Amino acid sequence: MRYRNISCALNGFQASIVLPGPVGAHSIDEDTSYELRDCCSQLSLQDEVRIATITGSGNVFAVGRKDPPDDLIDVSVSGHVDWIAGMSVASAFAALPMPTIAVLNGDATGHGLELAMTADLRIAVDTARFGVGSLHDCGFPYDGATQRLPRLVGPGLARDMLLTGRALSAQEALDAGLVNRVESKADLYRAAAELAENIAAAAPIASRYAKEAAAASGDLTLAQGLRLEADLSVILQSTWDRAEGLRSFADKRTPEFEGR
Repeated sequence: MRYRNISCALNGFQASIVLPGPVGAHSIDEDTSYELRDCCSQLSLQDEVRIATITGSGNVFAVGRKDPPDDLIDVSVSGHVDWIAGMSVASAFAALPMPTIAVLNGDATGHGLELAMTADLRIAVDTARFGVGSLHDCGFPYDGATQRLPRLVGPGLARDMLLTGRALSAQEALDAGLVNRVESKADLYRAAAELAENIAAAAPIASRYAKEAAAASGDLTLAQGLRLEADLSVILQSTWDRAEGLRSFADKRTPEFEGR
């Protein structure tokens, strides 16, 4: 898939998205937002894709938050709502049906952190820093930070970051559960590739169902979540991959899943 700002490459079972990074401007602008939403829409239709990764360019993932243009200052509320909808990328990436990994090759702040938080797993370089930005210049979040951050790190730390502009080091982010793994610069991409390969080797329908059930758990009661888990488990029993898993176990060989 060809875009002017981002790159989105398909290689076997993996889709790899790279954010743009012109010198001094690693923020997500309107054009990048549109391309990311379109890329996610296209990837959602690719049943063969088992894992999607997103990373930044150079030594930065994505930083800052773009402000509304000056000509929106006196525009109606609906105009601001439309502008925010045009800048939104987090929900599009979160909606991808296959597992996703954010490879945080550098700082992820503001809108960059809002995007990173929607990945299923986050692996970060040990020099990266993470924050939502400062309210002192009225830079209020608009792509999910106030909702997703408390769910990941807990309400106390989330409020600290939101209200004071506190940024976390990579180790602090790991301790808080904001990222899953931390690696050195030399090892980051190797570790990310191994993680992606590990996920892609699993039965793809099962991976998608596991993601669906886990994502829904925050909005369901325990009883509802257990019913969803049981329903998805029953559906999986009818798939070719489930039979292949049983055959490979009996034959003592590596399964060859086909996603059907």
